[in-house]
Formats: sequence, structure tokens, C-alpha cells
Amino acid sequence: MSSILTAKQRKFVNEYVVSGNATQSAIKAGYSEKTARVTGQENLLKPAIKKAIEERLAGIESKKIGDAKEVLEFYFRVLRGEEIEEVPMSTADSVITVTKKPSIKDKVSVSKEIMKRFPLYDPMEKQKLKKLTADARISEAKAKAMEDNGQDIEQLLDKMMDNLAKEDLKHGSK
Repeated sequence: MSSILTAKQRKFVNEYVVSGNATQSAIKAGYSEKTARVTGQENLLKPAIKKAIEERLAGIESKKIGDAKEVLEFYFRVLRGEEIEEVPMSTADSVITVTKKPSIKDKVSVSKEIMKRFPLYDPMEKQKLKKLTADARISEAKAKAMEDNGQDIEQLLDKMMDNLAKEDLKHGSK
């Protein structure tokens, strides 16, 4: 929080972050009850107070909301069987809690979620990418063939297809 705020203003910021009510925050911060409504609204317009409130709220939000890294770390812990779940089970007399590691179904589910984030490792996505690349190369070859008026287009396409086949064999594709 900014050091240019007075003690009352800092108290106002703290109270406002909790309640979201400018009037009540002004009263709790020590401002006059008679002018609390106006003072609270004025405080919200002051750049230093506004900035302090935004900083506090941003700090709170970043702690509450998980980021992508945190989610991926969780997925990998589940995949490796490092996460443990507590499951209640009823017995004849009472309810007990047992711990269990992720099931195969859980691991498959998180594996799918992980693969969505790394599509190049997915065989289907890899094939789609290959097809798009090949289509782009064919289009470029056709455009070049049209530019070369004096040459036979069919010969150029045959040559281009031969080159594509050689490249695919070189990269291990069939």
C-alpha cells in the first residue's frame, strides 16, 4: 500500500476491501458519520487511494485464483499418483475415511487434459499439421507454376509431387 496515505486513508482502504461499502468504510476508518457518505465517495476518487485499493484487490485475487502452471502441476501430480484423495466409507457402525491414490480413469482424464495443452504430441494434431503444411506447399507450387507461363503445368505438378514424396520419406513419413 502506498506510503503517501494517511492512517485514516489506509484504514479506509482496508475496510473498503473487506466490505465494498464506501460509507461504512469511512465510518470505521474514523471519519464523521455525518459526512461519511461524501467522504467515502471522495476517497474512492483520489488516485492514491484508488491505486491502493486496486493493488490490494489484485493481491487477493492472485492468491485465490490458480494459474495455468498450478493447474498443470496438479495434473502431473495426479498422473504420477502423487495426489491422495480422502474417501468416506460407511461401515455397520460409523463412517470412516480412507485415502486412495488416483485411479486409472483419473489418470486417463488428466492425461487428456494435458494433451490438450500440448497438441503437437497428439498424433491426430500432428497429422492435421502435416496436412496443412502439405496443402500450403501444393498451393505455393501451383502459384509458381501459373507464374511460369512457358512451362507445362502438369510437368511442374508431377515434379513438385515427387519432391514432396522425397521429403516425406526423408522425414520418416509414409
